[in-house]
Amino acid sequence: MTDIAYEIQDLVKVYPNQTEPATDHVSLEIRVGEVFGILGDNGAGKTTLVRQMVNLLRSTSGEIRLFGKPIQEDPMRVSMTTAFMPQSSMALNRLKVSEAVYFAAHLRGMSRKEAAQERDSMIDTWKLEEVRDKSSSHLSGGQRRLLQLALAMAGRLPVVILDEPTNDLDPVNRNHVWDVLRKSNAEHGTTIVFITHDAIEAERIVHRVGIMKRGRFTALGPPAELKRGLQDHMRLEVWLAPGEAPAIPLDLPHHWKSPDNVVLTVPRERVPSLLSELRLHESIDYKLYSATLEDLYLHYANTD
Repeated sequence: MTDIAYEIQDLVKVYPNQTEPATDHVSLEIRVGEVFGILGDNGAGKTTLVRQMVNLLRSTSGEIRLFGKPIQEDPMRVSMTTAFMPQSSMALNRLKVSEAVYFAAHLRGMSRKEAAQERDSMIDTWKLEEVRDKSSSHLSGGQRRLLQLALAMAGRLPVVILDEPTNDLDPVNRNHVWDVLRKSNAEHGTTIVFITHDAIEAERIVHRVGIMKRGRFTALGPPAELKRGLQDHMRLEVWLAPGEAPAIPLDLPHHWKSPDNVVLTVPRERVPSLLSELRLHESIDYKLYSATLEDLYLHYANTD
């Protein structure tokens, strides 16, 4: 078997009545056993790309090969090798949690006995024991997200593609998601592709990252390699007191995470003067540390 899970060549998708492509001549290889993260602003083309990869969206041009074969020549090849978790889904929504996980495993080729064992394992892994007999349609947003993850992982297909896997989850469960995905990759060699906005959390497990902008990858590679261009910068995160609004130097890349929380990317040589200039001793709190994957994303997202 080839050591390349996905091979994407010159992929284009133009939606009807639009002139700008949603994916614009994308070329990409994802290796077997790799954890690949996709970052980008809303509308960058991330979801369009992964929907093309699982054959839910026909491409305008270009080719996608899965384990060496074009997906359009054998559509069943995708469903038997690749699990996909969309941002939202009503699949199996009328079933109880335990039933939904069982049928997901059984439909992917497991025997009834194996599917029952897999159901119990997934329910335990994704902390769904308390709701196993509850209708899927009556779950909270966070519980529904955990069920979607259980459905995607049930049957242990070699490739899993996840669109925003930690949406709707509290910090404890977000950490749990990354821990489970890391373990699945390490123990079973699962190839994992995911879209996320949680860049800092994703950095814990990702092998390579692609940053999308206007339908193209503006950066592609291991985070450590990509961050070399930011080695002479620091990340300064500030929590402000209510009503406080320091003057942020216009030449410094920054973004507001909330009305009272701002993140700046600062050249190392400017850090001492900036700390004094911003009078951070009057703020509620601040942190200064080396550049993260989120800083890398912001750097490339703001670069034309």
